[in-house]
Amino acid sequence: MKKILLLFGGNSSEHFVSCKSAKSILEHIDYTKYKICSVGISLKNEWYLYQDTTENILEWQKHKKQKIESIIPFIKQFDVVFPILHGTNGEDGKIQALLELFHIPYIGCNSKISSIGMDKHYFKILLSHFHIPVVPFLLYDKKRSFKEIENSIPYPLIVKPCNGGSSIGITVANNRKELKKGLKIAEKYDSKIILEPFLKMRELECAVLEDKKGFIISPIGEISSLHTFYDYEAKYIDNSSKADFATNIPKEINLKIKEIAKSVCKNLEIQGLSRIDFFYLPETQEIYINEINTIPGFTTISMYPKLLTNKKFTYQNLITTLIENAHY
Repeated sequence: MKKILLLFGGNSSEHFVSCKSAKSILEHIDYTKYKICSVGISLKNEWYLYQDTTENILEWQKHKKQKIESIIPFIKQFDVVFPILHGTNGEDGKIQALLELFHIPYIGCNSKISSIGMDKHYFKILLSHFHIPVVPFLLYDKKRSFKEIENSIPYPLIVKPCNGGSSIGITVANNRKELKKGLKIAEKYDSKIILEPFLKMRELECAVLEDKKGFIISPIGEISSLHTFYDYEAKYIDNSSKADFATNIPKEINLKIKEIAKSVCKNLEIQGLSRIDFFYLPETQEIYINEINTIPGFTTISMYPKLLTNKKFTYQNLITTLIENAHY
């Protein structure tokens, strides 16, 4: 029986989202095949053995726990590590590099691709090199005047921290006053900020899963939200937002999105799992990649598992496939 180490929480603005993903995994993993140990990482980057019920995991730091002092000897006990750590210090290659250093198999992309995928600036540069379409962008520079910015990207525009997820710290600016406010918000989450035009588009995405034969590309999903854009509140709080399989997508657009997803997997050497987000502009038939999530949300109702699971391939099968295809 394989020994699995599940890492959740972390020093990240997505700490709570990670706890929700861990809860779903613990409730559905195949306990006849795997012996699983859960470790919560606090906002101070302290590691604790979590042995309480799944019901308490969302507030795990309030409950009795045992601190792990010698982390490297501890993780060497396990056959596979499952880092369900969304955002910085988990999805950005740092934990992956640690595991690679000690030749410990883990689930997900390697440290190099995790790092690039997390940084929206470098990710766009790399995709552009492979002639994969990305939304026009501008890296914010304090030396650049607001007039120069406005001439490059007219309002409305999107203000994004370069490193982050769950749309945390992202705002829409319709004028200079809102741009200045958005920059202050983004600076709370990252020193690098990227600016993009706010497009009238449909938000589409597909899930990617690696198995023994290669990559499985899911059907196309679509985000619909009453918010200005699919922000944190729309994703996790407001029930009016919906994430479901896309409808009324032209066949050629559907095929093109899947071909782009395959190109990303090949050129970026994706491993394990990822969710690739797209913008589709119906008026011009243009498709852009928005971003890649190398550790996407993993609750039973999250878009990644939702797009891959069906009557024949369950959420538990998905977990098992990821474990059995873990990389060094």
